[in-house]
Amino acid sequence: MARIHVCSLTKVEATVEEIGAGALVTLLKHDYRMPRPTSIREDRHHRVAISDITEAQEGYVLPGEHHVAAYLEFLRGWDRADPMLIHCYAGVSRSTAAAFIAVCALDPERDEMALAQEIRTLSPTATPNLLLVKHADTLLGREERMVRAIQSIGRGADCFEGVPFSLEI
Repeated sequence: MARIHVCSLTKVEATVEEIGAGALVTLLKHDYRMPRPTSIREDRHHRVAISDITEAQEGYVLPGEHHVAAYLEFLRGWDRADPMLIHCYAGVSRSTAAAFIAVCALDPERDEMALAQEIRTLSPTATPNLLLVKHADTLLGREERMVRAIQSIGRGADCFEGVPFSLEI
């Protein structure tokens, strides 16, 4: 079985090495330039240049459907031979949403509500970005089940850095 891991920016290098990641997803604001770990091939590193917001704000990049569509395309190309690491700045919102989206996209029979509850159990700090989830729900034809599942777990515990976790696909 393939695994998807989630962490914050500060834990990327150590986690890539620890899990032997073969794919990396970076969700950071558009002007943040994070160097790619040398063990990750350039074509296996997907960057999503968005801000962690759910409503338009001047100077920030609102997550759009096109961002999620490109991410889903990257996911479809993942061979699952090695683990995937997904991260954002704190490992709380964008990355947890991206992990939820990945499992829903790659395992279409997985129950959204059970998956959201699993994320909450594994990471009490997880607060998936609802706008990312809404776009994915639409693109995947999930009829708002993804949105309802994330709404059901509510906001995670306040923190500076999220609790890392992994999900099996």
